[in-house]
Amino acid sequence: MRGSGSPSDPEENAVTQDRPLSAWQKLRLTFTRRWRDSGFWYGVAIALIWPFAMFGTRIAWRGGEYIPRTGGALLAINHVSFSDPIFDVAFTICHGRMPRFLAKSELWEMPVVKWVLGGGRHIPVYRASIRATDAFRDAIAAIERGEIVAFYPEGTYTADPDGWPMKAKNGIGRIALLTGAPVIPVANWGTQDVLPPGSGRPQLFRRRRVTVVAGPPVDLSAWLGGPRTRTALDGATNAIMDDVTRLVADIRGETPPAAAVDPAKREEPQKDERPAS
Repeated sequence: MRGSGSPSDPEENAVTQDRPLSAWQKLRLTFTRRWRDSGFWYGVAIALIWPFAMFGTRIAWRGGEYIPRTGGALLAINHVSFSDPIFDVAFTICHGRMPRFLAKSELWEMPVVKWVLGGGRHIPVYRASIRATDAFRDAIAAIERGEIVAFYPEGTYTADPDGWPMKAKNGIGRIALLTGAPVIPVANWGTQDVLPPGSGRPQLFRRRRVTVVAGPPVDLSAWLGGPRTRTALDGATNAIMDDVTRLVADIRGETPPAAAVDPAKREEPQKDERPAS
């Protein structure tokens, strides 16, 4: 049985590839992965969703060797669909680690979901609340315990019309500089075809291609050890998102836009100012 912090063996890393996993590889991963340290309800949820993630899609991944074998770390992941966590959990588990996610606190108010999230020791984010700093404290504590904490730094799924990563909030930069933990960039692509943004209906009748790719740790040496000013936090965060965006571009084989969409500066829809008739 392999738990959090255990190394990935070379054979497991052999599934790191550009082409979709074969049926044999999926079966081997299904029967050799043990979801220790998941908590009961989170483990049940993983077991129920696992067949869909493995056999309901044409999943491919690479870069699993960059998932740290032991110790605390951050995963910085782009967000194109509400189905992203399903595949990010599968990818991380298959490389020997059990990730903890930050998620909006409202999910802890939902029956069953709150048991799954609580059992998995995921971290609630209380937005616009006096408890807003709790997520930072809890994420830092988890990393210091040697856990992997997964972030979607954009804060929500992308609003870019072509699906490119948006400008991120600097919370991940703050935690990275405070802890000194490695930040592993991860890119998703294809999950938006499984569960399109804004849709509650997964596309189950066609096996979609889903790709998850991890890259080497982000180089934050320019900001580590220095004053944690707003400029430093933004610089570290931008470096993280630049690496994530490069991975997305590599999967897609396309060039990203010169400037990322900034969700804080999105234009409000213009109101119809014509007088009422």
